[in-house]
Amino acid sequence: MKKQTSFSTKGNSADLGPLSISRMLPNRYADKVGPFVFLDYVAPAIKEIITTNGMGAHPHRGIATLTYVLQGEVEHFDSAGNTGKIHSGGAQWMKAGNGIIHDENFNYDSQTDSKYIHGLQFWLNLPAKNKAEKPAHLAIQANEVPIKTLPNEDGWIKVVVGKYEELSSIIPNYSAQFLYHVHLNAGKQFSLEIKDKIEVAAFLPTQNAVLNDTEFQKGEFVEFDREAGEIELKNTSDVAIDILLFGGEEYTEPIVAEGPFVMNTQGEIADAYRDFYAGKYGKIKLTK
Repeated sequence: MKKQTSFSTKGNSADLGPLSISRMLPNRYADKVGPFVFLDYVAPAIKEIITTNGMGAHPHRGIATLTYVLQGEVEHFDSAGNTGKIHSGGAQWMKAGNGIIHDENFNYDSQTDSKYIHGLQFWLNLPAKNKAEKPAHLAIQANEVPIKTLPNEDGWIKVVVGKYEELSSIIPNYSAQFLYHVHLNAGKQFSLEIKDKIEVAAFLPTQNAVLNDTEFQKGEFVEFDREAGEIELKNTSDVAIDILLFGGEEYTEPIVAEGPFVMNTQGEIADAYRDFYAGKYGKIKLTK
């Protein structure tokens, strides 16, 4: 039985420092998909100027951030002293835990001849028991993201978060969660089974795609129902396409989100702001 579509949307336009982005989650239909409570999409664009001083330092608490760069180069630095630079196909994961300040430079990939940038940033909500842990950071290069070639030259699947068959991401799991990048060649298809009560959404960054017999447009965010069933991805075009699938088990604890903080109570939000203004998150110290 194929899963049913709950809704689709193209999100809202916003600005993130010098970048123009589309905010896909939260949207008018949903505040979360499994542990994912936020998704900003940076559409393909040419970036001529190299950013070196960050796009705007800001705090986080109670979540993990995940930047997945499809094309470009992302440099991370934070108040815990973590730094890292990833290139096209890589990911930056940062557990904000009990409070951190971070910033990023998003530039074209210095390892290629292309000046295009293209990427996504997710926030993953942490369980209450993990929100008070110390911050942590991982810089994951493209060759460290598990990948599996699909049969019959259909394409490939990358596991950025979670597990798929024998593949397992090095990003920590605090609940059942996944982020898959599926690349389908022209005229090919791919199916996977989703268990009952798992929340799952798809995002189409590059081209139109047929999801469970319905065609959706490039740039659409599509959420499915929570019943167990199949998701069939089909490429009916004459060029290769990319599809992102993400979600996980429902986050059942209370959620209070305000600004850059996602906690379980309004009091914890107040504490997050109070600690930030008291300087308890530290400062970013650049060595350049």
